[in-house]
This record gives sequence, structure tokens and C-alpha cells, in this order.
Amino acid sequence: MPGQTILLADDDAAIRMVLNQALSRAGYDVRPTGNISTMWNWVTRGEGDILITDVSMPDGNAFDVMPKIKKLRPDLPIVVMSAQNTFMTAIRASELGAYEYLPKPFDITEVLNVVGRALADATRPADAERRAEEQENMPLVGRSAAMQDIYRALARLMQTDLTVMITGESGTGKELVAKALHNFGKRKNGPFVAINMAAIPRDLIEAELFGHEKGAFTGATARSSGRFEQAEGGTLFLDEIGDMPMDAQTRLLRVLQEGEYTMVGGRTSIKTDVRIVAATHRDLSQLIRQGLFREDLYYRLNVVPIRLPPLRERIDDVPDLAASFLKQAQREGEPVKVIAPEAIRMMQQYHWPGNVRELENLVRRLAALYVDDTISVEIVQNELNLADRATFTAKAGPADIGTVIETELAQMFREHEPNMPPPGIYQRVLDKVEVPLISTVLNLCSGNQIKAAELLGLNRNTLRKKVRNHGIEIVKQSRQLS
Repeated sequence: MPGQTILLADDDAAIRMVLNQALSRAGYDVRPTGNISTMWNWVTRGEGDILITDVSMPDGNAFDVMPKIKKLRPDLPIVVMSAQNTFMTAIRASELGAYEYLPKPFDITEVLNVVGRALADATRPADAERRAEEQENMPLVGRSAAMQDIYRALARLMQTDLTVMITGESGTGKELVAKALHNFGKRKNGPFVAINMAAIPRDLIEAELFGHEKGAFTGATARSSGRFEQAEGGTLFLDEIGDMPMDAQTRLLRVLQEGEYTMVGGRTSIKTDVRIVAATHRDLSQLIRQGLFREDLYYRLNVVPIRLPPLRERIDDVPDLAASFLKQAQREGEPVKVIAPEAIRMMQQYHWPGNVRELENLVRRLAALYVDDTISVEIVQNELNLADRATFTAKAGPADIGTVIETELAQMFREHEPNMPPPGIYQRVLDKVEVPLISTVLNLCSGNQIKAAELLGLNRNTLRKKVRNHGIEIVKQSRQLS
């Protein structure tokens, strides 16, 4: 509330000035300082109603004193700011009891909103007893604004059992996010069990999930545990949930409602204690309209939605991601290599239809196949040109659609050899073609969605929804359709 005192600690004089002015105009009494020792003296004297602090300052690190602050004044809200905008920074701030984590640069309005919420809250979040081990490899990499939102959301979810629905295109890292929720959460000592609905024959999914008794069906020669039993006390990751058949959806809904299940061929109900994290690259709302996905199950799973952005929406993360993949290759025995700055810039101009997975494959290939210590722009150009024949790029026009389909089918067979790939080829190929098709038509129509809808044969509202859902960027071109 206005009139209350804010302790502000940041060694950047410009940031102190901007925040001091904004918070003072909002009616707060601001006490600014550029060092930790002064901030600590204020805290020990019982001053201030809220603390806003940077992490790194000349005389110390705020993370080192936060445990002492929380022990001395457990009800003092702490808002942490940092330019070291990594996943581990957000997690560390959350685990040390921070009310909120704000990556720099931040929006002043957001700061005011956070301060208002913190001061208005009657209860404070409990300190997390556990402190994450510092890892050389962070589970998630990226400093872009889009990734900062995800880090902050994950930090809030770590110590809960809320069901999470992760959406995003193939290759964006949905399983990595699910593993991060588990490995840094309160169920970290339990198992993490993953099941991909698209990779299991549809008539076996229920047995895979819930297990089966001996004699439950032909070939069931012994009792077999299911994924729910295997994940007991931990996290069950249901990948490609949009490919789950309706019968299995009904049984899953009952588990979520009742907290128990029966094995296939069994009669006894089994209590279960698992955290559910689901993921899909498909539009579940469209599947609901088509009668292919239960609406009531959707709302049970979509308690907390997290959308992972495609790599083209976080292109600034390419250098960090590439460096991370190079280090991983070195740990696995590949020689030390670096990517030339101009080659990195070229990589940032690429559209990355395969997202982070495609970037990882490229970097691992560069590390393994080329003898030069420095990966040149010519090498990257050669590799990306090979990829361009099977996709669309930000600067190029549409590739041959037949090539796109052939490439996608070939990839599916490679991923599932020696088994046949799962059903869903139509939707998967459509997903690859639809976005660049709509983008190309919109650009040729100079962003005129009415004209583009007519050319595509779509309802205008349908086109607008697809543009919004896919995050399609409309780039006006000098070339227009008459």
C-alpha cells in the first residue's frame, strides 16, 4: 500500500534512480542503497515493509544473505532482480523464499504490480527447505523474454502438485520442462516416468498405463505393472496426450477424479499418488470440436498451461543453446570447437522448423563431422542449405510441398525404426505445411487477412484464429497479388 517503506538495493545507480522515482510517485517511501551491508543493517533494525534487491553487488551476493533475512524476518517479502537471467537464477530465488523474480530489463508497471501484490498478501510463501545443487548443465537454456516467463512459471510450480499441460511444436523441449518440474520439485526423490501416446499401439495404451493381470488378454502370461504404478510417489509424464484413444481418456479421467484405478483384467481399485504432467503439439480445442478428445479431461489436465515458444520466437537464445550443445558434445568425447560469430548470426536468420531439436542435431553434427576448430560461416551455410530443401525459412519462399511431405515421412520412419511409425501422419504433415502456407499467402497479400482468407478458402475468423494460435508473423512484402 502507498505509505509503506521499500528497501531498494542495486549497485546500478540508473536503476536505483528509475525505481526510486517510479515507486515514490506511487506513494511509497523508498530507501535506496548500492550495497548489501547497508541493506542488511536496515533489515536487522526491522526497517522496511518489502525488499527489492539485485543479486550481485560489489560487497556480496543477495542469495548468500537471503536465508539469514528469511530466518530473521520471515514475513518480509523479497523481490529479486537479476541480469543473470537463467533458469537456475529463477529457481534459486524461488527456493530461497523470494516473493517474485524479475529478470532485467523489466517493465516499471510490472514492478509496481509485484510490489502491490506482495504488500497486499496476508500470508507469505513458506521457505523451501531444499536448495538445488548447482549443475554445470542447466536443464533449460535461454535468456530471452519468452524463456524468462517460463522460468518464473516453473519456479512457482516446483513445490506444488498441480497438474500441468505443456503445449508447443515438436522439438521445443516439452519433456525437458516436465523433467525440470520433477527434478527441482518436492517429488524429486520419486521416479520420473514418461509415456508417449503416439508411440504405443492404441489397443495397448490402457495396459501400458494401468498394468494388467495375468490372463487379461491374449499374451498376458504374467501380471505386469503399468506406468501409474511405476511412477508412484513421483511424476508421470503423458507425452502427446492428444493421441490418446477415447477409451483410455475415460479411464484416465476417472483416475484424475478419484485418485485410483484398476489394472486391465483386475477388479481391485488401486490408490495412486502421482503428479501428472501432460504435453501435446496438437490443438486440443480443435480435437474436442471433432469429438476426438474429452472436454472434461482437457479441463482436468489443463490446470496450469505452459506454452513453449518455437525457436523462431526466441531466436536470441540460439548462441546460448549452440554453446550448450557444443559443451555436451565435448563431454562425450568430441574435440573442443567454437562457432564463428558470423556463423551464429546466420543461424539466427534461419527459421528452425524442427526447433531446438533441429538446432541440437545441427550442432552435434558440426562437432562430429568437421575437423576445423572453428565452425565457419561456409560450413553452416552448407548445412542450412541442405536443410532448406526440406523446409521453409524466414527469408525464402515455400519449398516444394512434396519434398516437405517426403522429408517428414522419412523422419517419422527413422524415429521409429524398426517399428512402423504411429498413426497421425496426416496431422503431422499438415502442421508442417499449414503455417508456412498461411504465412506466404498473408505476406503476398501484404497482411490483408480478408483477401488472404478468400484465397485460402477459409472463413476470416478461422484464419484470424490460426494466425493467433500459431503466432504467425505477418511481414509485408513489396510483391503483392493483384
